[in-house]
This record gives sequence, C-alpha cells and structure tokens, in this order.
Amino acid sequence: MSRKDIGMIAEIMKHDFKGAFANPIVTIVLIAIIILPSLYALLNIQACWDPYGNTGEIEFAIANLDKGATFEGTKLNVGNELVKDLKNNDKFKWTVVTEDELRDGVYNGDYYAGIVIPKNLSKNIVSITSDNPKQAKLEYVVNVKSNPVATKLTDTAANTVYTTLNAKIVEVINVAAYGKLGELQEGLAEGANKLASGGSQLQAGAAQVSSGAGQVASGVDQVEDGASQVQQGADQVKQGSDQVQQGASQVQEGKTAVQQGADQVKQGSDQVQQGSEELDAAVDSSLLPEGPVKEYVEGSSELAKGSGKLANGSVSLAEGSSQLADGASEVAGGASQVAGGANDLADGSVQLAGGSVQLAEGSLSLAAGAELLGNSAAQALFTAAGSLGSTADQLSALTGINETLLGDYIFSPVKLDRHEVFPVPDYGSNVAPFYLVLSMWVGALITCVMIEPKSSAGTKYSPFEMYTGKLLIYVILSILQACVTLIGAHILGVYVDNPPLFVASVILVSVVFMILIYSIISAIGTVGKGLAVILLVLQISGSGGVYPIEIMHNFFQTLYPYLPMTYAIKLIREAQLGVVWSNYTPALIILLALGIVSVIAAMLIKEKADKASKYFEIKLEESELF
Repeated sequence: MSRKDIGMIAEIMKHDFKGAFANPIVTIVLIAIIILPSLYALLNIQACWDPYGNTGEIEFAIANLDKGATFEGTKLNVGNELVKDLKNNDKFKWTVVTEDELRDGVYNGDYYAGIVIPKNLSKNIVSITSDNPKQAKLEYVVNVKSNPVATKLTDTAANTVYTTLNAKIVEVINVAAYGKLGELQEGLAEGANKLASGGSQLQAGAAQVSSGAGQVASGVDQVEDGASQVQQGADQVKQGSDQVQQGASQVQEGKTAVQQGADQVKQGSDQVQQGSEELDAAVDSSLLPEGPVKEYVEGSSELAKGSGKLANGSVSLAEGSSQLADGASEVAGGASQVAGGANDLADGSVQLAGGSVQLAEGSLSLAAGAELLGNSAAQALFTAAGSLGSTADQLSALTGINETLLGDYIFSPVKLDRHEVFPVPDYGSNVAPFYLVLSMWVGALITCVMIEPKSSAGTKYSPFEMYTGKLLIYVILSILQACVTLIGAHILGVYVDNPPLFVASVILVSVVFMILIYSIISAIGTVGKGLAVILLVLQISGSGGVYPIEIMHNFFQTLYPYLPMTYAIKLIREAQLGVVWSNYTPALIILLALGIVSVIAAMLIKEKADKASKYFEIKLEESELF
C-alpha cells in the first residue's frame, strides 16, 4: 500500500464522516439505521419472553354431559367435579358451554379447542370395581387450522383435563382398593402363621425319621445275624433232605421184599388150607372109637383148621404188608418231594435274608434323605413365612398412610427431578442469541442497502482505495448497532452469564457480518444484495437458532455447517448462557477467518468486476424501476 493509496483512503473516510453530519435528515437516517436492528431483536425477544405464561386468556370450551353414577351407595358425578377443578386452574380460560355451542364455536374459530365430557363418564369410571370394567373416554375437539401455536397450547390444556380426570379415577381406585389392603394384610399374616406351623411339623417329622433311621440301623445287625442263621438252617435242611431221599430208596426196596414174602405166605397158606380140607375129607372122627387114634385124628383136624386160619391170617398179613409197602413207597415219594421243597425253601430263605439286608441298608439311605428333605422344606417354609410376615407388616403400615398421599403416589409413583445444566430463567433469554444474531445480519443488510457501497468506475479512486476507504464507516455503524442492541437487551432484562464476553462477542459478530455483506455488495453490486437476502432466508431455518437442526429438512442439515449465522449463534449463546470453551473457540476462529477471507476475496473480485458491476447498475437505473 503506497502513500497515495493511504491518502486516497483517508480522503474517502473524511468525505464520509463529513457527509454524515451534512444535514439533520442524514443524521436522523443514520440514527434510524443504528436503532432499527435493535428494535428487530428486542421486540421479538419481548414477544417470546414468556409465551406459555400468558395462556390464561385462551378460551377452552368444556361441555359436560355426565349423568353421574352411584358408587357404594354414594352419588358420584365426576364430570361436575372435573369442571369445578378446572375452574380453579388459571392456565386457561375454561368456558362451560353446551355440546352444540362447543362444536359450532370450534368450527367457526370462536374457540381454538374444547372437550366434550360424555354422559357415561362416571358410570365407566366406577365400573373399574366391577367384573366388567370399561374405559372412560373424553372427546377432544380442536381446530388445527385456526393457529399453529394455539393448537399446541390447547394440547397442553387437553393434557391438563386428562391429568385431572386421572386423578379423579385414582380417588375411586383408592376407595375401592384401600379397604382391601387390610384384608390382604390379614390373609398374609394368617398364611405366614400357617407356613410357620407347617415348618414346625416338618421339623418334628424329620426328627421322627431320624429316630426311625436309628432303629433301622440297629435292626440291620439283627437282620444280618438272622440271615446267617437262615443260611445254616438251609444247609441242615439240605442234609436232612438227602437222608430222607436215602430212606425213601430203602423203603422202596423193603416194599419189594415184603411183596415177595407176602406172595410166598399166600402160597403156603393155600397149601395148608388144601391139606386141611383133604384131611377132613379122609377121616370122619365120629366113626372112630374112643381112644388115642380118635384123639389124634381130632390139634390133626384142629391143627388143619388152625393151619387154615393161620394161612388165611398169613394171606391177610401178606396183603397188609403189601399195602404197607405201597404206603411206605408213597411216604417215601412224599418225603422226597418234601425234601425238594425244603431245598427250595432253604434257597428262598437265603435270598430273603440277603434282600432283608439290602432293604435295611436302603431304609437307612431313605431315612437320611427324608431327614434332609424335611429340614430343607422346613427351612423354606420358615423363610416364606418370614417374607409373608414382613409383607403383612408393610401392608399393615401402609393401611395407616394418609389416603391423599397414597393416591398421589399411585397416580405418579415415580417423580422426575429436573436438573438443569446452564439454567435460563425465561424463554426470551433462551431465544435471544438467535434474534440478536438475526438482527445484526438484518442491520448490516439495511445499512449496505441504505448506504450503498460505491464503485470506483468513473472516479479517481482505484477499486482497492474505494473498498478500503468506505469500509470504516460501515464498521463504525455496526459497532454502534451492536451497542444499542446490548443496551436494549440489558433494559429488557435478558439473562447474561458472562457480561464482558457477551458484549465482546456481540460486537464481533456485528462487525464480521457488516464486513461480509459490505464485501459482497461492494464486489458484485446489486447481485450481492440479492445474495445477502438469500443467505438471510436460508439462515433463518438452517442455522439451528430455535429448532434443533436434527428435525429440519435434509437440505438445511446439509447447509448448516456452511452458514455464518450457525457459528455466530453458537458464539453468542456460549457467551450469554454459559461458556463451554470447546464450543466457543472453534466458532470464534471460524468467524474471524470469515471476516478476513471476505476482505481478501472482495479486494480481488472488485479489481476484476468493478466496471462490470457499475455497468450492470447503470442498466438497471435506465429502466427507472431500480
């Protein structure tokens, strides 16, 4: 930069400052340019200061058709109680109307919204205590067309009605259920006592099993001794069986000999009988004289008769011996079967003795398992009894709680504690960064339109000299605009966490925006004005000033990191509401870089496009439309 350039730049600056005070009209216009942006910001901030705190004038229609119901002998009309509670709520202007008035009013736009309370509301609510509960319903009628924000506010009113009604339902549930808690507590206590009693009985049974196991253990030895004796007896039975078998064989042999002797006796008897008959036939003793001969002929006749009888007896003896031999043979056969059965009995006794030992040992294992099971079951019953008893105690304590407090708990068992990081006292202060930044862009745009940057074409100044010389007055105006806006924000009561950083950040943003817009318009003229307006429109929705950028269209999400207001809002928000340096520093660097790049780019472009820009403006002026 030469001395000539410095001189020319100083001349332009001197001319501009002299012109600012040339006459009162110019001064007034400049003052208006300085004040107007602050009004844009402050009026919008004031309008949004507490929008949800002024809903008391919004009419919300209520049509109550509830016919009421009877609950436990008491008449109940939830609709009337609901209307009464709503009238005590000053969040909205609750207006009770007929159903037709409500529907017509919402349709015509007289009311933004309304709720129709049906005639069976109370009946459906108390049905919760019956076997056929029915859901209570409300009809929410809303005119969405009337106002986009009003419908959101009336949604809040509808939720108020909904919450109030739920509270009424909880009261009914309390009345129905509260008395049952005492019965449940008594039942649990009784059940706990019975479980404890059962545990005691199981413990006693386990003790009996243990005692029986001891007796079984002592009986095992006796069973083993008896098994040994049975084994010895079985051996003796086998020996006796062998002897019986031998005796049976001998009896069979004797039977044969007896039968043979009986046959011989019978033959001899037959011969004696025949000789006796022959003797009787040969000698007639009655014809013989008395004497020795007659006597001899008569122990002969008698002898013969005796021999016959003897023979007959011998025959009978032989037959009896034969029968005796047959009986002895049968006895021998039976004895053999008895001996065989005795052997089987002995073998079975041995097996029985072995099984008895196994049974005794199994009985010991069973007794041990039964004792363990009994003790475990008893312990489980005692634990369950303790749990039920504890629950019964808790229910007993619960039945003494205030019904209102209990109802509040049932209606909202979990309380959400709100912990605010960087708390802001009002909504106006929360949206202030957006409106402050927006007003600075608008202020810079108005300034550059009202005080149009000059082209060097047709003058004695170079594009560089014209750009640099005119820049100072724009920067000064931007600083004054920022100062007026800061004073207004202070008067309005905008919350500021770090005042020095906030003041410096607001002034910086105002200067950067002024440099950016001045550079664009100075470099490309009227086209630059249109570009600045387009950027303004895009940044209102795409900078994330009020709505999260995540809920905006993908187009704006794509533009978001490339828009100047994105970083300006972030810079002022951090300075005003609580600084996080990892957020503040990058935004600061980007804004400073934006200002420097704008100056360099404008100088380069103005050198090449200044004459073309002037020609473009002349042609527009020739149309007498611009």
